[in-house]
Amino acid sequence: MNQPKIERLLRLMQMLATNINYKVEDIAINLEISPRSVYRYLDTFESVGFIVHRTFPVQLCIENPLLKDVSQLVHFSKEEAYLVQQLIEAIDDTNLIKQNLRRKLASACNYKGIVDSIVNKENASNIHNILNAIENKKQVIFCNYSSAHGEIVSDRLVEPFSFTSSYIQVWCYEPQTGCNKMFRTSRIANVVLLGADWEHESCHKEGFMDVFRMSSYGDMSFPIKLEMNVRAYNLLIEEYPLAERYTCQIDSHTWILETDVSDYAGVGRFVAGLAADIRIIYPVSLQEYVKDYARKYILGDES
Repeated sequence: MNQPKIERLLRLMQMLATNINYKVEDIAINLEISPRSVYRYLDTFESVGFIVHRTFPVQLCIENPLLKDVSQLVHFSKEEAYLVQQLIEAIDDTNLIKQNLRRKLASACNYKGIVDSIVNKENASNIHNILNAIENKKQVIFCNYSSAHGEIVSDRLVEPFSFTSSYIQVWCYEPQTGCNKMFRTSRIANVVLLGADWEHESCHKEGFMDVFRMSSYGDMSFPIKLEMNVRAYNLLIEEYPLAERYTCQIDSHTWILETDVSDYAGVGRFVAGLAADIRIIYPVSLQEYVKDYARKYILGDES
């Protein structure tokens, strides 16, 4: 499908999603196409799941029962926004849609409380309650939360204040322990929104999350520097798009990644899987970590 046709389809969708009934002739004039083409476009909408109401002889409207739900659930993650931005910048500057896309992307990504992923249906209610708590600065109880460090299931009173790079995790301050912690939303059975306001807002602080999506609760981080061939670089950017910000090209076959990581778990797994394509420039402690990782998990040597 060529770009002019895509643009006309999008314009037509925008017109018909306003709950206004349009005459076929008016649509044809607005889009600079024939009435026959209007009907072909409507057939296209129907073929992909839209419901098109055709009030003959001259009026029609369009709706999709999923649009409202999707609009409430879909947000850009940092990685998704970065990739979309790259795609937008690749569009010719003479294209009138380019500036609109830039503005809309900036608006979505600057919105307070925006999170990075599409929420699955099972978690939607919990996510909305957490978002509500963040917006209104309220405490919540995570009912029957399953701890990652054991088989302990308990209720956790927390003050949620920020999602990570996805709806998958949320940063919270836990008054009982006096610590900021990251909770996985998939491990929460139910979220109870309390009437109590935050009491420890001055203590709220996100931990550090590196490009390999590993996090730490404090300010501790470790500098690393890797030399990669083209294969390793391409796989890095495909799997961890934000890493591109911290890479530079040395020659046609060599790339350097220089960044901080919260620990060696994420980068260690990546390097171990591409041992022939990556050289660890520093630190030595990362080299030792990868050796131990390979010995234990690849060679099965527990000694």
